[in-house]
Amino acid sequence: MCESMNRSLANVLFGGFGEEAATEEMEDIYEGNITETSPEELEMLLDTADRVVIVPGYGMAVAQAQHAVAELADMLDAEGVDVEFGIHPVAGRMPGHMNVLLAEADVPYEQMRELEEINPTFSQTDVVIVTGANDVVNPRANEDDSSPIAGMPVLNVGEAGTVVVNKRSLSPGFSGIPNPLFAQDNAYMLFGDGKEMMQAVVNEYKES
Repeated sequence: MCESMNRSLANVLFGGFGEEAATEEMEDIYEGNITETSPEELEMLLDTADRVVIVPGYGMAVAQAQHAVAELADMLDAEGVDVEFGIHPVAGRMPGHMNVLLAEADVPYEQMRELEEINPTFSQTDVVIVTGANDVVNPRANEDDSSPIAGMPVLNVGEAGTVVVNKRSLSPGFSGIPNPLFAQDNAYMLFGDGKEMMQAVVNEYKES
């Protein structure tokens, strides 16, 4: 786990290594640059997608959204969409947490892809749905040597055609720093409880 995060054991245990990040830094990155979306708009994006990658995080676990996420993946798969799950090794409370939750929701193991395998495919992906993940998709790990997460392997979801991030708010993750991904031109924020939002997308897909 420490190797996956590029952190010492003490750093992982006691966390909050980026809490000194100033509020104004978040405002500089986010203000005027955040585009919100809705379950209806996400369903329309999915209607035209050939390839979709779902990236689960700790927020999915907290919301217990894995069954709604799995149902959405099943419906997309039934329509001929290429669906995979991008799994970061430390997404969740422990290594393998996401794999266990997805398996519990009957997601086929064959659809789960580890970071090294999924990263090269994002540039060929139409839509990425990030549900409850933050630091593990933060591009600052690759772009800012002074960042608290510099060097940590991350999922390069920003390379996809469109990224939809489902979170309750713009609050930072474990690192305590803002995520520029949320302000990218190809990124949309779907604010709300993970289970409720994913179920709403499922319902919209059923009605389309």
